[in-house]
Amino acid sequence: MPKLKTKKCATKRFKMSATGKVLRSQGGKSHLNGYKPRSRKRNLRGTVTTDDSVVKTIHRMMPY
Repeated sequence: MPKLKTKKCATKRFKMSATGKVLRSQGGKSHLNGYKPRSRKRNLRGTVTTDDSVVKTIHRMMPY
């Protein structure tokens, strides 16, 4: 059986936690930041867990 290739787009967008959860960064913080409150931009930092509906697809894209 041949090796499976990892999708590079998924590697750049998602990370796996130690317990196996899929982490992603939050969107909405790269442009039009002048009118957004400081607290909103601060809350968009860091990573959050990905929704359960797409976890199976992401695991398929990142087999290793």
